[in-house]
This record gives sequence, C-alpha cells and structure tokens, in this order.
Amino acid sequence: MNDSADKRIIKKYPNRRLYDTAESKYVTLSDIRELVLNGVAFCVIDKKSDEDITRSILLQIIIEQEESGEPMFSTDVLEQLIGFYGNSLQSPAGEFLRNSLNLFQQQQQRFQEHISGAMKSNPMSATLTEVAQENMDLWQQMQESFFNAAGMGTGESKKDKDE
Repeated sequence: MNDSADKRIIKKYPNRRLYDTAESKYVTLSDIRELVLNGVAFCVIDKKSDEDITRSILLQIIIEQEESGEPMFSTDVLEQLIGFYGNSLQSPAGEFLRNSLNLFQQQQQRFQEHISGAMKSNPMSATLTEVAQENMDLWQQMQESFFNAAGMGTGESKKDKDE
C-alpha cells in the first residue's frame, strides 16, 4: 500500500461490493474500467485483509471484456502466455509485453497526431509511409532486444544487416 497515497482508493468489501472512497459510492467493474480508460490512478484494497488487490480486479475486467464481444486473446496466445509462467522467460516476457503495449500506445498517439497535423497543413501530404516504417523499425528493435535477452537472438541487429 506504499504507492496508494496519491491514488483513488476503491475498497472491496467481503460482500464483493466495491466502494469508491473519492466518490463515496458503490461502483461496478464497468465503473473501474472507465477509471482505467480515463487515466485515473487508483488501487483496490481488500477491506478485510487490507491487501492491494488491484491486479485481481483488472484481470476480472479483462475476463469480462474477453467474454463480451470480440476477444483480444486467441486460445494460442493464452496458451503461450501460460507457457511463460514459471520459467526463465517469465520476467523478460512480461517486460516485452509491457514495452510492446507502451510502444503501441505511443505510436498510435503519434500516428493520430501526424494525421491531424497533415490534414490541417495539407490534406494531400499525409506521411503514412514514414510513420508505418518508424513503427516497424521500433517493433523490430524491441523484438530483437527481447529475443537477445532470452538467449534466442541472432546477435545481429537490423542496423548490422543493412550495412
């Protein structure tokens, strides 16, 4: 609970209800999902044990999302994720996924900014090819770092290949 001082506190009671202490009201998993989408920092504390159960609640939200609509994770992806648990690749795989998602989010934001800027200055000169190439280069660098850290890399980077 060290880093919860600057976060909104959601308390989970034994009756499984969630209580938002900032709003002084009971909330649902959908409400917590909205907090995530709006970038609101929060943590969920089990009222009985005083344990931080934020990860557990976030996993419940993911399960809910996976069950409704188009799932993000195929059976193959889930099996691969499970395969990483308990072996030497668990930590690098987690770091790789975290970095991949951060990169994807940053690139999506940059892409939207490029499109918006291009449309304002000259609607006919959008630099989509440049943005796509940048994305591909960053993705390849990140994959190479992961595979090298996992001992599966060739040791040869894209830069070495180009020379």
